[in-house]
Amino acid sequence: MLTYEEAALPAPLAAQIAALEAQAWPGATPGHDPALAPRAMVLLDGAGAVAASLALLFKEIRHAGRSHRAAGLSAVVTRDDARGRGYGGALVAAARAALAADPAVDLVLFSCDRPLVRFYEAAGFVALPGAVLVGGTPEEPLATDAPGFDKQVMADLRGCGASAFAGTRIALYPGPVDRLW
Repeated sequence: MLTYEEAALPAPLAAQIAALEAQAWPGATPGHDPALAPRAMVLLDGAGAVAASLALLFKEIRHAGRSHRAAGLSAVVTRDDARGRGYGGALVAAARAALAADPAVDLVLFSCDRPLVRFYEAAGFVALPGAVLVGGTPEEPLATDAPGFDKQVMADLRGCGASAFAGTRIALYPGPVDRLW
């Protein structure tokens, strides 16, 4: 596993990640809002090519009257011909471990498509029943319960208490670039 501040990502790796993301999400712009202190995590195959990648994003949020230093996963992708080999699962598990070891992170929140819930649970994340992440900006919000979305909020709350988050709307507001992480 390799981890880079996104701005310091070597150009050959950045190009491979951008190609993987374009394949997974056609029309999306690569990269993340620098205000979210993005870090790229990369897993290389035996030939040194990017097999899987993801981004870690960071932001302070307020929820239920408390401030939390939140992190999230974004742009989790595995190369098509590398799927089914455990690369994505290994990378997500490594991301969870890295975030758990980071004293600047209180909790991890992100959303995923419902068919991927078991994938993230296998890495140690838990589903937050009834929770909704509200992204975008306060002026232009994008919520995980918006029409056409079938998202589940996943978390690693580290003692923050699932009861404070389950069944609630969580104001993430990461901005107009990373509308939801």
